[in-house]
Amino acid sequence: MILLPSADQDTETTEAEEIVTDDAREALLEAMSSELGDALVASHLEPGVDLWLRVSNEAWSDTAEYLRERQRFRYFEWLAGIDWMPSPFGRSLEAAVDVVQAESDDDVSDSPDDSGLTGTGADGVTGGETRFQVFARVHSLTTGLGVTIKADVGDDLAIGTWIDTYAGAAWHERETHEMYGITFTGNPDMRNLYLPMEFEGYPLRKDYPLLARLIKPWPGIVDVEPMPELDEAPSPAETNRVSAEAETSPDGTASTEGGDA
Repeated sequence: MILLPSADQDTETTEAEEIVTDDAREALLEAMSSELGDALVASHLEPGVDLWLRVSNEAWSDTAEYLRERQRFRYFEWLAGIDWMPSPFGRSLEAAVDVVQAESDDDVSDSPDDSGLTGTGADGVTGGETRFQVFARVHSLTTGLGVTIKADVGDDLAIGTWIDTYAGAAWHERETHEMYGITFTGNPDMRNLYLPMEFEGYPLRKDYPLLARLIKPWPGIVDVEPMPELDEAPSPAETNRVSAEAETSPDGTASTEGGDA
């Protein structure tokens, strides 16, 4: 006799499957909270996916050292900045944020005042209070975990460097300084990577007028001519018929061209 599961058993199984735990990331979050205390401003844990931590500006460098030396996050991946201010020039291309906003209010305006965005890190994961933030990601080759760290950058546009802990952060900090004007205190080399040192302005700030975008949507929507229509490939039967006709002489006898006389 075959016993079929009852409806109650199916419900219990479904509920059990929906509960996702992530002991490794939860343990890391607990350790970070214990080490940083109030300097851990906010966190977001998505079990089985990732962990995001927002730390205070003052704790930025100490966080890197703790992760590398105490938690064995020895692999530095990247460091970057972000400007949360909505562009005063509007959008030339639809972005993912527009789609999400449209689903919520069905009316998206290019005006920052009507966009529903705050223009600060509060619009991102783990929040924020300032227009500019820095992000970095490191990875543990021992546990296989990665973690994304972020911090607010105040009006002085300064934050501590990571180069004493992760030497590979040097170029990332230089690029962030060049594109956003954020200074990394303790990094003695803030030379530009891409632009002449006398270049004025910071190209990745939202209020920097990129004239090429105003003239033509960037990265450039081009007029692409449609590909010519292709004739359908002949079927195998049609191919065989054509081959047979080519091998038959006009009088209906088999052609001996290329064969024995």
